Amino acid sequence: MERHFYCYFLALILVQYCFVATSTATKNTSIATDQSALLALKAHITSDPHQFLSRNWSSNSATSSVVCDWIGVKCGSKHQRVTALNISSMSLKGTIPPELGNLSFLVSLDVGSNYFHGNPLPQELSRLHRLRFIRLSSNNFSGEIPMWFCRFPELQFLSLYNNNFSGPIPSSISNLSKLERLSFKRNSLNGKIPEQIGNLSRLTFLNLESNQLIGSIPLEIFNISTLEIVAFTFNNLIGTLPDNICHHVPNLKRIFLSANQIHGQIPSSLSQCSQLEILSLSFNKFSGSIPKEISNLQMLQVLYLGSNNLQEKIPEQMGNLSSLTDLNLQSNQLIGSIPLEIFNISTLELVAFTFNNLTGTLPTDICHHVPNLKRIYLSANQIHGQIPSSLSQCSQLEILSLSFNKFSGSIPKEISNLQMLQVLYLGSNNLQGVIPREIGNLRNLTIFGIESNQITGSIPKEIGNLTRLTFLGFTENLLTGAIPEEICNLHKLEKLYLISNNLNGSIPTGIFNLSKLSAVTLAFNHLTGNLPPNIGHQLPDLERFLLHKNNIGGVIPASIVNCSKLNHLELQSNQFTGSIPNNIGNLELLEYLNLSFNNLTSDPTYSELEFLNSLTKCKYLTTLLISGNPLNGFIPASVGNLSTSLKYFYAGASNIKGPIPNEIGNLSSLIAISLEDNQLTGVIPRTIQDLENLQLLSLVRNKLRGSLDNFCSMHSLADLYLDQNQISGLIPDCFGNMTSLRSLYLYSNLVSSTIPRSLWKLRDLLVLDLASNSLVGSLPLEIGNLKAAISIDVSMNQISGDIPAIIGDLQNLQNLSLAQNRLQGLIPESFGNMFSLTSLDLSNNSLSGLIPKSLEKLQYLNALNVSFNHLKGEIPFGGPFRNFTSESFIFNDALCGDAKFHVPPCQSDHPKHKPTLKKVLLLTFVPLGISILVVLALIFLRYRLKEKVPSATDLLPVLAEGRVLYYFELLQATNGYSDSNLLGSGSFGSVYKAILNDGSFVAVKVFNLQLEGGHKSFDVECKALCNLRHRNLVKVINSCSNHDFKALVLEYMCNGSLEKWLYSPNYFLNIFQRLEIMIDVANALQYLHHEYSTPVIHCDLKPSNVLIDEDMVARVSDFGIAKFLGKEESTAFTKTFATIGYMAPEYGLEGLVSTACDVYSFGILLMEVFTRRRPSDEMFNGNLSLKSWVNDSMPNAILQVIDTDLLKPDGKHFTERLECLSLIMGLALNCVRESPKERLNMKIVVNTLQKIKQKIS
Repeated sequence: MERHFYCYFLALILVQYCFVATSTATKNTSIATDQSALLALKAHITSDPHQFLSRNWSSNSATSSVVCDWIGVKCGSKHQRVTALNISSMSLKGTIPPELGNLSFLVSLDVGSNYFHGNPLPQELSRLHRLRFIRLSSNNFSGEIPMWFCRFPELQFLSLYNNNFSGPIPSSISNLSKLERLSFKRNSLNGKIPEQIGNLSRLTFLNLESNQLIGSIPLEIFNISTLEIVAFTFNNLIGTLPDNICHHVPNLKRIFLSANQIHGQIPSSLSQCSQLEILSLSFNKFSGSIPKEISNLQMLQVLYLGSNNLQEKIPEQMGNLSSLTDLNLQSNQLIGSIPLEIFNISTLELVAFTFNNLTGTLPTDICHHVPNLKRIYLSANQIHGQIPSSLSQCSQLEILSLSFNKFSGSIPKEISNLQMLQVLYLGSNNLQGVIPREIGNLRNLTIFGIESNQITGSIPKEIGNLTRLTFLGFTENLLTGAIPEEICNLHKLEKLYLISNNLNGSIPTGIFNLSKLSAVTLAFNHLTGNLPPNIGHQLPDLERFLLHKNNIGGVIPASIVNCSKLNHLELQSNQFTGSIPNNIGNLELLEYLNLSFNNLTSDPTYSELEFLNSLTKCKYLTTLLISGNPLNGFIPASVGNLSTSLKYFYAGASNIKGPIPNEIGNLSSLIAISLEDNQLTGVIPRTIQDLENLQLLSLVRNKLRGSLDNFCSMHSLADLYLDQNQISGLIPDCFGNMTSLRSLYLYSNLVSSTIPRSLWKLRDLLVLDLASNSLVGSLPLEIGNLKAAISIDVSMNQISGDIPAIIGDLQNLQNLSLAQNRLQGLIPESFGNMFSLTSLDLSNNSLSGLIPKSLEKLQYLNALNVSFNHLKGEIPFGGPFRNFTSESFIFNDALCGDAKFHVPPCQSDHPKHKPTLKKVLLLTFVPLGISILVVLALIFLRYRLKEKVPSATDLLPVLAEGRVLYYFELLQATNGYSDSNLLGSGSFGSVYKAILNDGSFVAVKVFNLQLEGGHKSFDVECKALCNLRHRNLVKVINSCSNHDFKALVLEYMCNGSLEKWLYSPNYFLNIFQRLEIMIDVANALQYLHHEYSTPVIHCDLKPSNVLIDEDMVARVSDFGIAKFLGKEESTAFTKTFATIGYMAPEYGLEGLVSTACDVYSFGILLMEVFTRRRPSDEMFNGNLSLKSWVNDSMPNAILQVIDTDLLKPDGKHFTERLECLSLIMGLALNCVRESPKERLNMKIVVNTLQKIKQKIS
């Protein structure tokens, strides 16, 4: 027994020894295994720029004390094994080795924010069953998420954020029952969100943002009671949110669902998420109203509902969100005013309501309860009223954006107290007044935009104090004066926008030293001077340079080519001279170049346009516009080497000579070529057919020869303008295959033969002009295919046969001219079906029979010519015929009708008694004799002038080629002639602003035919405006006339009348502008009195009849009571009186008018302009008149009558300007002398004003 016990005891000791030895051996082996795994990781590192591992991880020793001290390595105290590996943010690049799966005690693995890659991850990692923390974020791992991730039973944190993982989210992820935080953000995962995620009962954080997930959000997710944060932003999720979204998630604090396609209403049950701090639902398709129950979320700090389809009003209960800091409701369809309660949320920092339909005004105490407000975004609404001066109390305000609203009044100077303000956007409102000088106190301002308002005055020099400014936008205002030199202090300025103002003077040279400028846009002003020669030396970042529509002269500085980033250069419509720089092609990034309408030439030492050779280096050039310059050279063959991206090439009216090079066919991207009004010769190159994308080709008014065959393959061509050249041959049959063709102009060429039947197959053709060629044959029935046509002109050819009745089916046709052919037969009754017709010319043919009464139905017809035919019978008297004159019907065989047509009356079928022979002779031969005399005179004039007989439409220039206006279009364009469109009223009618279908603005003068003289006034003004042509007369665009409606369509003068500029409080004209305007008016009168074929007396010159165009050029208008004198006449009598105060004495007393009457009116107007006193001013009564008041002030008291705003005694050049004003008043008094014979003529007046202008300059 004792022996057995002894043996047992020895065995026990032996086992214990073996166990200890084995444990020691196991411990040493395992730490070595950990070391090997880590060294394997080190070996897979291909880049360790900071040498974190290469210097620290060493294989010299395998003891736990060494390995556990390595950087990023942590060991457990009990087993001395590696339990945590954190090598994040070390800029390491490489792969994860399978050996890492040997770290069997590893609890935490963090390799985030490196450059690791690999696809797939080594499966050996699945052996790390003790892992609780895995962070692989911000690397380049790719492939699908491994299925073995579900084998980590202890895992609490898993982040794969910002990698390239793709494929679906494995549903097995739901096996990670202890998972608390899960982030797959910023990968390329697709498919649906697995509903099994709802089984993760401990989950508090779920982030699946920025993937490509689809489908609806599983309802099961909102059953995870521990959930605090849900983030699904930037996916393609659809469906609706559950009505009971918050029922099972009482701890939910943050919801991020923005940038998906979730629709339906926002659940009111969100109010049950009482812990909610952030709710972000922007950029979805939510509709309905904002639930007022949201106001119960007292913990809510951030509410983003922008870019949805939310409607109705903003609930006033939102003012109860007492913790709210950010409120974003922008880009919805919200209406009503902004609830005042919102501005009672004292914690509020951001308000963003842009792009809604909000109305109302801002509260006057807007900042009283929101001391922390930093950003206000209210742009693109319909908020009106004044900008509250109390905004100055928002002392923390950094951004104030109120653009695209209806704010009025002035910019409150109190805004200058916002010392933290960085962005101030007030553009596109109705603001008036001046820019407050105090704005210069906003020293932190970086962006300042007040575009598209009615701001007047000059740019304050205090702008130069805003030294942090990067953007300055004053476009489309009424600013005057010079650009202040102080603007040159803005050394951080990147964008300068001053387009469309009334700025004058030269551009401060210091602007071109602001080296950070990327955009300088000063177009549509009155700037003068030259560009500095060193313009390109200090602008390395300049990309856009727009100076068009100014008066800048001199040469284009050669140094401009040093602006190497320039891509958009517009210098058109100035007075630049000299050569276009031959090295302009050094601007290799140039995309848009417009030098049109200057006085630029090509280098005279070259016969070719040398600068085009240089432009071949601009590989991005899409638009090249050089029209309207005296370039005087040949197009070089190198034009074919211009950018293959070139789409628009315009070089019309540029005195270009010689042939069009064959190489032009290389410009394969061209959409439009315009070379009209040059001296091009030779044959149109066959290579033109290689321009497969060409839509517009204009070669009008050159001397080009050749045939039309080359155009047949140009299937994109829409507009072909070849009129007035020397093109000969046939119109090829293949033109019928050019189905894109919309306009074909071959007028005045040498084209012969018949019109091919295929041409009539072009069903979409709008304009066909084949006039003045040598075409023969007849008009086929196929002409009825041109259903879309609005204008057909085949006049002055040799076309014969009958007019096909099928033409009457062309119900869109507005202009039809078949004049001067050999047509015979009847005028088809079907012409009465062309309801859109406005102009019909059938003159100079051999037509017979009656004028169809069906033409009376053409209510828009305002021009008819059937003269020089063999027509007989009664001239219709209804419809448009009420407005026609005898000229439309002369030289026919036996027409009869109304006496106004100078034809005999028609015989009655049942006469009551026989006329006497004397009456017959009188009624027959007197009109016949008159007609013969008229005809002989017309024939003489026709062959004397040897020109095309103009149709009625030739008398009125149209808006664009083939563009004619109708009553109903004018009715729509003026909103039914509403008062809101009314520009003004006169003696015989009213003028309305109209917006046509193409977006262009015109003025429509509607004559009141109920007034005596209304019809006559229309006729007089038509006669005047249709024949008079001068830059200082308002141009008529078209007319619209029938028996009970008459209107003229005139150019729209966007700057209104001189009367508005003189007497409206928000407008001002300086001394130079007033003088320029009066010179313009004087030039107009000089033309009327001395330069037109017969003198024309305007008879009603006054400020309201002087209109101002966009360039501040004055145009005389309203010729409703004008008088045309005969060649031998110097005076005429009238019963129509002009405006009291402006009428000459002999006009008012005797009705005697002459050119001297206009001179008298001009003298009164001249006094009024510089005194700003109407002749009807209440101060003038008894013996005191404007004329006597000015006369009494001469010569020593002139300052007492001059407008006080024009001249300041302490101002610069006071003495010189006072002297000039004295000369102006003296000139005015010489114009208003009692005797007409003693008054000056307008030639002397113009000459005198020009001399005064030279002095005052």
